[in-house]
Amino acid sequence: MQPVVQRLRTGKGAWNRKVSGAFFCFENLIGLDRCSMNSSVATLKNPQTLIVIGNGMVGHHCVEQLVERGALAQYKIHVFSEEPLRAYDRVHLSEYFTGRDAESLALSGVELYQQPGLTLHLGVPVLEIDRQRAEVITADGCFSFDKLVLATGSYPFVPPIEGAEGESRLVYRTLADLDTIQVAATNARRGVVVGGGLLGLEAANALKSLGLEAHVVEFAPRLMPVQLDDHGGLALKAQIEALGVSVHLSCATQSISAGDEYRYRMNFTGDEFLETDLVVFSAGIRPQDALARQCGLELGPRGGVAIDSQCRSSDPQIFAIGECAAWNGSVFGLVAPGYQMARAVAAQLCGEDSTPFMGADMSTKLKLLGVDVGSIGDAHGATAGSRSYRFIDEATASYRRLVVSPDGKHAIGAVLVGDNSYYDALLQYVQNGIKLPTDPACLILPQGEGAPALGADALPDTATICSCHNVSKAAVCAAIDDGCADLAGVKTCTKAGTGCGGCAALLKQVFEHELTARGVVVDKSLCEHFAYTRQELYSIVRVEGIESFDELLSKYGKGHLGCDICKPAVGSVLASCWNRSITDPLLVPLQDTNDTFMANMQKNGTYSVVPRIPGGEVTPDGLIAIGAVAKKYDLYTKITGGQRIDLFGAQLHQLPDIWSELIAAGFETGHAYGKSLRTVKSCVGSNWCRYGVQDSVGMALVLEDRYKGLRSPHKIKFAVSGCTRECAEAQSKDVGVIATENGWNLYVSGNGGMRPRHAELFATDLDDATLIRYIDRFLMFYIRTADRLQRTSVWRESLEGGLDYLKAVIIDDSLGLASELEAQMQLVVDRYECEWANALNDPEKLKRFRTFVNDKRSDPDIHFVKERQQRRPVRDTELSLIPLFEEVI
Repeated sequence: MQPVVQRLRTGKGAWNRKVSGAFFCFENLIGLDRCSMNSSVATLKNPQTLIVIGNGMVGHHCVEQLVERGALAQYKIHVFSEEPLRAYDRVHLSEYFTGRDAESLALSGVELYQQPGLTLHLGVPVLEIDRQRAEVITADGCFSFDKLVLATGSYPFVPPIEGAEGESRLVYRTLADLDTIQVAATNARRGVVVGGGLLGLEAANALKSLGLEAHVVEFAPRLMPVQLDDHGGLALKAQIEALGVSVHLSCATQSISAGDEYRYRMNFTGDEFLETDLVVFSAGIRPQDALARQCGLELGPRGGVAIDSQCRSSDPQIFAIGECAAWNGSVFGLVAPGYQMARAVAAQLCGEDSTPFMGADMSTKLKLLGVDVGSIGDAHGATAGSRSYRFIDEATASYRRLVVSPDGKHAIGAVLVGDNSYYDALLQYVQNGIKLPTDPACLILPQGEGAPALGADALPDTATICSCHNVSKAAVCAAIDDGCADLAGVKTCTKAGTGCGGCAALLKQVFEHELTARGVVVDKSLCEHFAYTRQELYSIVRVEGIESFDELLSKYGKGHLGCDICKPAVGSVLASCWNRSITDPLLVPLQDTNDTFMANMQKNGTYSVVPRIPGGEVTPDGLIAIGAVAKKYDLYTKITGGQRIDLFGAQLHQLPDIWSELIAAGFETGHAYGKSLRTVKSCVGSNWCRYGVQDSVGMALVLEDRYKGLRSPHKIKFAVSGCTRECAEAQSKDVGVIATENGWNLYVSGNGGMRPRHAELFATDLDDATLIRYIDRFLMFYIRTADRLQRTSVWRESLEGGLDYLKAVIIDDSLGLASELEAQMQLVVDRYECEWANALNDPEKLKRFRTFVNDKRSDPDIHFVKERQQRRPVRDTELSLIPLFEEVI
């Protein structure tokens, strides 16, 4: 062994380094040096080695592009990440505090990095780069490379402030940082963010979601000074402060010392100070270029790896992409430019033609604490001779600015605060040099005041539809020409709309326009039986008072039976309008399986039973009754995410008996099977919690009792939190209510499902009556205008005019519908009855609940196994999958 070790340490081309007290040597343990290995590559036809340092969003995208272009046939790829987690979505980082975990934020599944020839080294930082020997040195050893890509990103800048170290030096950049902030927020009352830029406001939102009194301290005289002008900054400040976040501008922090009432005191210039329990620094970023400095690569004038238009560094074998790269002296801190660099490098490494990187458009559309913010092109009007049009609405703190060229013919920039519904059109005007209308001001005036529509036909083929993945209108058209006949196919083919999602509306507009241009009729009919949309059918049903499917079909449809699309949709519309029991013989045929049997069918053919437990409040006797039913019928029990008890494994013929006992114990159907109100989740509120400021349980009971049984286009969920600590997670619900000292804040259109979306703050400090009145109007307006099976989150995003339009309709009654919407809701409320109680009182309705029409016995194909001390039913076809040691009953 001794000669081998000696050779490893001294042989030509071999390399050794002492790291953390141990020697690490590379290529392998037989003593082959790198030179001899390289000389044999051509003979053995081994692939070259490509190393990517960094597994953030840009580094990950580069790997995706390499794999997609077939790079694994040319390279062995090693990816090194300092973090112990796979690449995750930093754009939606703040959602980590509202229920999303690291896995749900991951940008891909593990299978991407499990392909032969691709190795991901998590939690393994690269310590040095040896360019002479073409090796990287890590804590796990040394790795040779033929090509190297630096995607090391950036790090948070913390100003040199006395006292800003240790526990008082929190930053907002990674999931680990968020974990640290969450721990620091325990038992804290107030938090301060230093920095009023994009990440600073995201951090303030995070502190607010943790239940802290949030403050933002900004050195500049306005928020988001890079993206916004003075008027835009003032409008944003007004909206942020209306949400309960205090803003301190033109404040220079001199030092941090011990506080009197709070843990720390932030001392500002001029003897002013602010006390707080924690401080989060978000004062900008700096390129993570330490490795480039160490190995002698050329740097930009303000840091960052200097790159050319091919993203090559001063070493032709080393590329740099993302926030660590400096092109023409500039560092680009957005995802889209990083993705553009990643694509360029991946193409070159695979021997393909690539589009040179010549800088990037830094236009951006954001939502900060629920406030729309947009910045496009020359937002500050820095171009000599440029002119501006401004729209200022002090009542709603909305602001829009359009910057036009000196000749007034083209738009060159824009600023939006409060309503981003104008963003897509303005962006296309700026990016594509589209000639402005005669009166450019109409592009930023309130919608409906003469602004010409910018149709898809006005966009040139070069227009960028999706900036995240650099998808042009021409690429969308090519995908359609290649056979993509639906929007999902276009997204799969081009990846448009799969990044931040901000281009979804424009993508849909272009897709439908191009289909029409090719002579394809864009059919928006509900199905072959109704040449109407769901919204149109709803209006017909309401106006004409139609209460049966047959009548609607005979008057406005064709055919005799309907189908699996129109029958449930019409059934839902009829229930939303008139709230007749779905057990009515005329309505039963319209229901899907779950609604037909008023229980959720499970994969093994059994059913689940979910009694309503309003607000999660249940008496001991109620718990005992549920337990007795579960024990009697040997049902699997589980607490649901909505604070109810789910009983699994009931056979069809058992359902009436089970519900007879539950109803006798005081329970009602929980409608877990319907496209209706599911749950109203609540914390314990002011009755028990020392932080609670209102009775959240009491309000949850009121809301659930009012809206139980309400049928809608899709399921809806509520939550009520008794304080801003938000234990009920109201900001991820269709309707969220959060207590304040003065009443209730109302949030709408959130979704914690497959497509998570923050609910938006809709109204503040409402009294009980006003809260319920706004919810009535909101739900009925959604039911009236939403598409079939459309969640409130998707519906809200599709509304022209955005949140401001919705507020105008619901709060200001701009359409004159308020009284009608409230009356519709009251009719639904007045007609409520427990569907199971209705069925149990009618022997004819109970005839449906038989496994076999002519036999009362149980389904003989269902057997049971033990799983975690509870019984689980399986069918014969599943038994072969059960381990032999399982007990079959």
